[in-house]
Amino acid sequence: MTAPLRVLGLSAFYHDSAAALLEGGSIAAAAQEERFTRKKHDSSFPEKAVSYCLDQAGITLGDVDLVAFYDKPFLKFERLLETYLTFAPRGFQSFRIAMPVWLREKLFQKDMLRRRCQQYDPEFDWRTKLVFAEHHQSHAASAFFPSPFEEALVLTMDGVGEWATTSVALGRGNDLSVIKEIHFPHSLGLLYSAFTYYTGFRVNSGEYKVMGLAPYGEPKYAQLILDNLIDLKNDGTFRLDQSYFDYCTGLRMTNAKFDELFGAPPRDPESLLDQRDMDMAASVQAVTEEVVLRLTRSLAKETGARNLCLAGGVALNCVANGKVLKDGRFDQIWIQPAAGDAGGSLGAALCAHHLFKSEPRFVNSSDAMHGAYLGPAFSNQEIERRLTAAGAKLEAVDDVQLIERTADALAEGKAIGWFQGRMEFGPRALGNRSVLGDPRSPEMQKTLNLKIKYRESFRPFAPSVRREDAAEWFDMDAESPYMLIVADVAESKRRQMTAEEKALFGIDKLNVVRSEIPAVTHVDYSARVQTVSEKVNPKYFELLTAFKERTGCPVLANTSFNVRGEPIVCTPEDAFRCFMGTELDILSIGNFILTKADQVSGLKLNYEEAFELD
Repeated sequence: MTAPLRVLGLSAFYHDSAAALLEGGSIAAAAQEERFTRKKHDSSFPEKAVSYCLDQAGITLGDVDLVAFYDKPFLKFERLLETYLTFAPRGFQSFRIAMPVWLREKLFQKDMLRRRCQQYDPEFDWRTKLVFAEHHQSHAASAFFPSPFEEALVLTMDGVGEWATTSVALGRGNDLSVIKEIHFPHSLGLLYSAFTYYTGFRVNSGEYKVMGLAPYGEPKYAQLILDNLIDLKNDGTFRLDQSYFDYCTGLRMTNAKFDELFGAPPRDPESLLDQRDMDMAASVQAVTEEVVLRLTRSLAKETGARNLCLAGGVALNCVANGKVLKDGRFDQIWIQPAAGDAGGSLGAALCAHHLFKSEPRFVNSSDAMHGAYLGPAFSNQEIERRLTAAGAKLEAVDDVQLIERTADALAEGKAIGWFQGRMEFGPRALGNRSVLGDPRSPEMQKTLNLKIKYRESFRPFAPSVRREDAAEWFDMDAESPYMLIVADVAESKRRQMTAEEKALFGIDKLNVVRSEIPAVTHVDYSARVQTVSEKVNPKYFELLTAFKERTGCPVLANTSFNVRGEPIVCTPEDAFRCFMGTELDILSIGNFILTKADQVSGLKLNYEEAFELD
């Protein structure tokens, strides 16, 4: 029998390096390099992620038919040169700094990839096996090919690939064709990143914070943005006025003209957030939603497509995604859970399989991502050996005890580290590497943020809810397995606020109890919903069921198992270190339960200052 076509996909050298492996078109494994190196957003060649993918499949690189890279370095180099020539002599400083790096690393990237692959397989034939997809082609493939749709419109939005910043493709069967693009320097992703920078957060990681901060403010500056920064057409296409930005020519996102327009310099990252910062966040979020809605409405009308797939970093803006779903122009929406550059590794592999090799596509009725549970798993024997070696005191339990005791602890208000099965691929913890809490607790959001995540108190947590209970608790009745759609908490679950509470501004809104599940209800009654099905994640579903039996509530507060600035935990040792470095009460890992009070006090770590601001 002929061996299945094996394709290894790679993304690297910008941020969020990753590797993904296809076997016969099925996704066998995928993981970000940061999870293994413990370096947030690691951009280096994904050496450990590649080793994991090959080990998971029990093969070597010699067994792989193609290695696909997620963008085309020469086209990126062309953009760098052309951008400099367009803006010259402005930007010479950034050009001077970037050029040696590009000459050393990017221009000779094919040779670097060849040498890296030959470390795994000295006989690696790079002339026939190494292929390159375009950046937005990789994103689009990662969204369409694993989706449950035979046909779909595919919208990709991010900072920038080679030239494209927004692209539209049509997918049908195993074919995917780009039909239009918006090119650099006009970029919705870079506009959002400019405000991330301006409000004092880190570009490429702080965009989540801007989205989370937005409901505390009013979009007072939205019209100012539309009048000055972005020329937005009725169909959603746009151009940015480059005189306000510095990303083409300098080492910052914005410039003095931007500061003058908004009346102040960028916020110092260590200073307290004020109402103005919240209004800025609300304003860029409102503009982003308007751009996305105009695009999706015009594309639905133009193409007649009924299914929509989304990818690229802007597709992680789950508030905008929720607005698109509610807008009703498409019957169904599917979003790649690893929508950012990490997912480009998977997209490159899918491009090679379906577009370069013309292999057939078999549509899965749910999707082909296996719940995004594509990373490493650890047997009970491995967990016991590793944790014992780390000095942990653990108690073995059977499956029934694990669920019952964890549900009891959650109902008592304890914070739980939950480590089960295969690690998630993408930025969200989806019930296998999660920190869980009781969503009914008014203090739980603040407790999880300040005592466990060591991060800003305003950042919201996501509700995980049994799929069959979603419509009762939230204003949505659709699949949202990847926590990428925001919906409002159902009216029947809300609490009426007093006049005094309604009059509160900014961060003072945080402590107002708005619903029966305040820990996952944002200040605008919204929630970033994850629906959990018994088929995709039976153990997590079982825990939600047990919690519902005890409390009447089928919802848990879910956040990623890590602290601020640290990647999500990957191994049992990572989980134990995070457990001992935070105020988590219990660690439920495989068929073992660890209680904080039972641990050796000398193993306690100070995680509060262990990682940089994210």
